[in-house]
Order: sequence, then C-alpha cells, then structure tokens
Amino acid sequence: MTDSKLDRLSALLEGLAPVVTMRLSQQGRLEGALRPENDSALQLLFLTRGLAELEVGGASERIEAPALVAVRACQPFVLHQFSSDDPHRLIAAHVQLTGPVATLFLEEFDQPRTVCLAHEEPALRLAVAMIESELNAPRCGQPALLNRAGDILFIGLLRHLVANPVVQGAGLFNGLADPRIARALVAMHQRPSFGWDLELLAQEAGMSRTAFATKFHETMRRPPGKYLAAIRLAIAQRAVDLGKGLKEAARVAGYENSSALSRALTKARLQSALN
Repeated sequence: MTDSKLDRLSALLEGLAPVVTMRLSQQGRLEGALRPENDSALQLLFLTRGLAELEVGGASERIEAPALVAVRACQPFVLHQFSSDDPHRLIAAHVQLTGPVATLFLEEFDQPRTVCLAHEEPALRLAVAMIESELNAPRCGQPALLNRAGDILFIGLLRHLVANPVVQGAGLFNGLADPRIARALVAMHQRPSFGWDLELLAQEAGMSRTAFATKFHETMRRPPGKYLAAIRLAIAQRAVDLGKGLKEAARVAGYENSSALSRALTKARLQSALN
C-alpha cells in the first residue's frame, strides 16, 4: 500500500536533472554503442506499433507494441522492428542524467526493463497519445513537442517502476515502493546535507532503529549511512567538477570540512582504481 501524500520522485528528479532528446528510427532499426560519454545516460526505446526484437548482450527479447524499453546508454543494443512499413513507429529517447545521483540511479538498470503500455498509468498514456498524434499529423515545432513528450515518458516510467517493484527484489525502486523506507529515502533526497543519523531516519520511517536498519539494508542492498554517504559524495564530486572549491563542495554536500571531503574523494578514487 502506498502513501499518496508522499512525493517519492520530485527530489529524486532534481538529483537526476534529466535532459531528454528524442529521435525517430531509420528503416525500423535503432542501435546503441558503447561510448564513455554515455555512462550517465539512459536510453528509452518506444515502440508504438507492431513487433520488434531487442538484442542486448547476446540475448534477445520479443517486444510487442505499445511498449517502452529502458536500457543503459553505455550498453550496446539493437532494437529491430519486424515490419518496417512505417519505421517512424520506433522511437528513442536519450536521457542524459546531469545531476549528482545519476550513478546510484543507473544501478537499477543493469538489465533492460520493458514496460507494456497497453494499460499503463496516465502519464505514460498521455505521452503515448501525444507522440502518436504528432507522428500521424506532423506540425510546426515537432522536435520540441516530442522532447517534452519524452520528459513525460521518463517521469511515467519512474512512476511505473515505483508502483511495480521487482517481486522479492531490492534496490531504489523497491525502497521507494515501501511506504516506511520511502519516507527515509525522500528525507535524504530532499536534504542530503542535513545531519541525518540512524535515530532520525528511523523516526522518519516510523520504525525502531534496529527494525529500520535491518529493513533498509535488505531493501536497498546497503546500510542507510552508506546510501547517504554515496549521495553526499556524488553531490560533492559534482560541485568540484563544476569548478567549486573543496570548501564550498564540502558545505553543499554536508561534510564537516574540506579535509573530510578530501579524504572521502581520495578513498573513492582508490576504490575505483581497484575495481
């Protein structure tokens, strides 16, 4: 059962800062190549009519329209429409995630995710209707309209994944689907620099410290402290990349001082090198 008053996605979307660009297929075929610049991007593949086959990592999957497939843009794929009589019925939305929590978010897409759009939630149906209308009767401003429809597709996809978490699975969408864990996640997403500790987060979730720590770890695959630390480090790294000094980056990310941030960044670089 979900908490209708809790906004699970607004703070997450701010941390992702998605930029959506849509493109039509050529001859009923879309391909993605392994490129380093796509490490922080997601590809949404939208089939409005007919059948298609998705090939990723040597495996193939039959896709029946209307359907939406989410694939990490750094992962090579081919989506081939069986009938190319109307190749513009195959569309891709490139979602560049420019915000600091992109890496945490993309962990949820190690495998492609397919969503049947036949009876989906209103945001996805609205995006489908907008795209279908524009493809049937193109008018001035089509690229801009399709990009706006891509924004709606992305938000609709997030809503779907929260409302339909993987059964017996774990990760961000499973956490956001759990009303108690979601309250703690939203609190961290909204105020990552706040001095959260286990007691305060357990209060947000309405649970005892022990029960919350156990449930959070089971659901999110990491302790709450490590999840918060990952968000803060990503925010700090983003600030440094934008040219802000360590002192300012430490402030916006919630570190005690620039020395603490420097140690965290060094540790992260060493771990990355070992991996």
